[in-house]
Amino acid sequence: MSRQSKWEYLRKIHHRYSKASLRSKQSILDEFCLNCGYHRKYAIRLLNGPAPKPSPPRRRKRRATYGPQVISLLSPIWEAAGYPWSVRLKALLPVWMPWARKRFHLTPRLEQQLLRLSPRTIDYRLRSKKRQLKKRIYGRTQPGTLLKHHIPLQTDNWDVRQPGFTEVDRVSPAGRSASGDCCHSLNLTDIHTTWVETRAVLGKGQEGVRRAMETIRQALPFKLLGLDSDNGSEFIHAHLYHYCQALEIQFTRGRPYQKDDNAPIEQKNWTHVPRLLGYERYDSPTALEALNDLYGHELRLFQNRFLPSVKLRRKIRVGSKLKRVYDSPQTPFQRVCASKQAIPAKVAQLQQWPDPLDPFELSRQIEQKLERIFHLSSSQTVAKKDISDPQFSPSSTTIHRKKKEPKKKE
Repeated sequence: MSRQSKWEYLRKIHHRYSKASLRSKQSILDEFCLNCGYHRKYAIRLLNGPAPKPSPPRRRKRRATYGPQVISLLSPIWEAAGYPWSVRLKALLPVWMPWARKRFHLTPRLEQQLLRLSPRTIDYRLRSKKRQLKKRIYGRTQPGTLLKHHIPLQTDNWDVRQPGFTEVDRVSPAGRSASGDCCHSLNLTDIHTTWVETRAVLGKGQEGVRRAMETIRQALPFKLLGLDSDNGSEFIHAHLYHYCQALEIQFTRGRPYQKDDNAPIEQKNWTHVPRLLGYERYDSPTALEALNDLYGHELRLFQNRFLPSVKLRRKIRVGSKLKRVYDSPQTPFQRVCASKQAIPAKVAQLQQWPDPLDPFELSRQIEQKLERIFHLSSSQTVAKKDISDPQFSPSSTTIHRKKKEPKKKE
C-alpha cells in the first residue's frame, strides 16, 4: 500500500474510530495495523491525534516541450559560437539558421522549435554543460607615468551615438614566467557598435604598440575618433600620444585602479584572448605571425559578423536594487551597416567576402589554427627540445615527470 493510500485510509476511519466503543476501537485498530503494517503504538497515536487534513493534489509534471533531439542540435551551435550567453544565443540562431539547416538537415518542425526556444529554457537545458566551464584570473599591467598629465581622464559614462569612440587594453597570457618579451594581445572595442579588433605584438615596445594601433585603425570599417586606455606603460607614452595628436584622435585614460572606467573593453578581454589561447606563453616570431593571421582573418569575421552582443541602454533604481535595461542583441556588423558614419568601401568589402560565409566552417578553421598556435607555445617548444636531447630524462622537465614508486614494506 502506498503512502498516499495509507493517508486516505486513515482519513476514512479516523472519525469512526473516535465515535466507536472500546471493543470496536480494538477491532478497528487491529484492522488498521494489519492493512498498513504500522506498529500498534504508532497507530494509536495516529488515530487519537487530530483529524488528518486532505493532502493537496499532486501537480502533474509538465512534459518537456523540446525533446533531446532539439537540445542535441542546440549544443553544437552553442559550442561552435564560443558558448555565448543565452540571450545572445537566441539572437544568433536566426543568423546561423541557413547554415545549420544544411549541416544538420533540419526539418521544418525542428527548425521552428529551435527558433522558439526562450533564453530561460536555453539556460535550463544547457546547465549541465555550463558547469564544465572554468573561470580564471589574468592580467599583468604595469602603470605608466610618462606624459600622464597630458592625457585627460575619462570619468563620465560613454554615451555616444556614432562609431569611432573606442577603448583599448592589453592582455598578457605570459604563462608561468613574465621575464623577457612575449606576445601580448591588444584589444580594441568600439562603444557604439561593439566592433572588436585584436592584434598581437611581441613585447611592450612603444613603436610596436603604435604600429599595431595603425593596423587596427586601417582595418576598422569606420573612422577612429577616440581612444581610451588604462594607465599601463604600453599606452601612456610619447609615440602613441603624438600618433593620436597627428590624426586628431581624442586620447583619454581611465582612473588608476578603477576598472569600471574601462568596462566595455574589460568585458571583451576574457572572451577574446585567454578563453581561446589559455595562459600559455608565446614568445617567438612564428607564434606572433600565427596569432596575427588568426586575429586578422577568421576570428575577426567570426566575432563581428556572427556573434550578437547586447548593449546597456539605461539603469533604473528600484528601491535598493539597480535594474539594468538592455537593447535587443545584434551583431557588430549589423550595427555598423545601420550607422551613417560607416565607410561604404570597407562595408562593401566585408559584404563581398567569400560568400556564403559559413560560421561552422569558420569555427572549424579557428580551432585548427588554435591547435597550431598551441604547439608554438614555449612549454611545447621546451618539451620537444628536451625530448630530442640524448641526455633527456622524464624527470628533467616540468611537463614529463616520472611517478615515484611506492616503497615496499619490509
